[in-house]
Amino acid sequence: MRDFIIVHHDSLEFPIYLYRINKGEYSALWMKCTHQGSELNAGGDHLYCSSHGSEFDKKGNVIHGPAEKNLRAFSAYIQNDKIIIELTKG
Repeated sequence: MRDFIIVHHDSLEFPIYLYRINKGEYSALWMKCTHQGSELNAGGDHLYCSSHGSEFDKKGNVIHGPAEKNLRAFSAYIQNDKIIIELTKG
């Protein structure tokens, strides 16, 4: 079983990093760097920006700058054996 997958949706400019924290908890993060808007890369349990070196943990918190803001997160939960990611405006 994988710890994470990358999810693409036509209405979003960047993909979503879906990380399995434990059996019933998931983190769904928009893969857009909060520093200057570059697409992030997944490196296991963290995301990193190859443009300027920012790093984010599996819950979207900044762990290394220059980014100062955490990543945009989406609600993710299990319903009828499916993982649902709520895409809300924000």
